[in-house]
Amino acid sequence: MNHIYEARILLVDDNPEILEMLENILARRGFLSLRTAPDCEKARELFSLYMPELVVLDIMLPDGDGFSLMRDFRLVSDVPVLFLSARDEDNDRLLGLGLGADDYITKPFLPDELVLRLTAILKRTYFSRLRQEPEDPPLVLGDRTVFLKSGIVRYGTEERTLTAKELALLKKLYENRGNIVTFDALSDAVWGENYYGYENTLMVHVRRLREKIEDHPSAPVWLLTVRGLGYRLVRDRKELS
Repeated sequence: MNHIYEARILLVDDNPEILEMLENILARRGFLSLRTAPDCEKARELFSLYMPELVVLDIMLPDGDGFSLMRDFRLVSDVPVLFLSARDEDNDRLLGLGLGADDYITKPFLPDELVLRLTAILKRTYFSRLRQEPEDPPLVLGDRTVFLKSGIVRYGTEERTLTAKELALLKKLYENRGNIVTFDALSDAVWGENYYGYENTLMVHVRRLREKIEDHPSAPVWLLTVRGLGYRLVRDRKELS
């Protein structure tokens, strides 16, 4: 993929009118490779054949739910997922983001908002990494080594992959290692200048990041909360009192 408009996008929704609308919106904006699925069965089939580079996923589907479908996708790929749902409950939003989704939009939505968020996900996921200098050294956090270019956390013989948002958070903290990074600065690093409304989900991504870089996520020693201000990535365990 040389440009975001070449991205393979899979649209999953049980409402044929919404599927048609999504297709039309994205096609008019220049996206060239779109596939649609009305249910989990068809989505799994297309995912296997098509290997999409982004999935727009409804939650309520006739033969399952979007959360379970995303888990299936993530077993074989770290493809970014944007949830698009009529369900606006906070629990659903936090569950989707907590599972590693890249964004969550509720219906009805503005076409421009959908395109902006979808484009932002593609840029963060596939193009920000290409601009990174290849000689960047790995980040060592105790027994864990983070390769910032690939977003891989290595611990002994185990490896875990950071999502695009987790990687953006960690890079921002790494750039300011030892110093406090405010909630606003972190939100801006992950969602860009239009981050307003995402502040309440920042903690979800921080928690998931801690699960990958900390031995005991509930008692972190590397990624610390500075109450009322933000977070700090410590330089060395000696900093801890």
